[in-house]
Amino acid sequence: MPVEPGSVLFIQFARSPVEGKVKTRMIPALGARGACQLHCDLVRWTSGILVNAGLGPVQLAVAGNTLHPLVQQCRDMGIAEVVPQSGTGLGERMFTALDEALERFERVILVGSDCPGLDDAYLAQAVDSLQQASVVLGPAEDGGYVLIGARQVSREMFAAIDWGSSQVYAQTLARLQDIGCDWLSLPAQVDIDRPEDMVHWESLRDSTV
Repeated sequence: MPVEPGSVLFIQFARSPVEGKVKTRMIPALGARGACQLHCDLVRWTSGILVNAGLGPVQLAVAGNTLHPLVQQCRDMGIAEVVPQSGTGLGERMFTALDEALERFERVILVGSDCPGLDDAYLAQAVDSLQQASVVLGPAEDGGYVLIGARQVSREMFAAIDWGSSQVYAQTLARLQDIGCDWLSLPAQVDIDRPEDMVHWESLRDSTV
C-alpha cells in the first residue's frame, strides 16, 4: 500500500488487564486489584488523549487478550483499529509495530499507557519534530521513555537495551548514535509506575473532574 504523504499514525501499546500481572510495582501499595484498576484507568485515559488530539488515527496494540472489555471500551472512544503485539520481547514488539505501520504511514508515533501527562501540545510537538529528524523521543523522568516516533526504523535501534531499567533512554540514544540516526528529544514526562508517582496521577485525574 502506498504511503500517504504527511500522514501520521499513533500507536498505543497496552497490556490486557490481569490482576497480579500489570502495574506490579504498585501492588504493595494498592493490592493486585487496585493496581489492575489503575492500569485500566491509565489505558482508557491514554486512549482518550490520543483520540481527542485529532492528529491522526490511533491504533491500539495489545499484549494479551484483544477481546477484553477494556479493549472494547477503547474502541468505543474512537480507536481506529486494534492489533495484537507481535514479537518475543518489548524491543522486538516495538520495532515490528513501527516497521509495519511505516509501510502505510509517513510518520508513526508510539506511546505507552503509563504517562497521563501527555497532551495535545506535546503530541503535536512530536509530530512536528519528525519533519526535522528521523526519530523523536519523549524521555521519562525515571530513565525510560514515554514516546518514540519515527520516519524510519531499524532493529538496531532496539537492540541491547535493558528494558524496564533506568538506562533505557540513555542506551537508546547511544544506539541511535551508533547507527548514525538523527533524533530530537522532547521534555521529560512522568510515568506512573511506582507508589510515589500516584500523587502526579491523582492531581491530573482530579483536575478533570
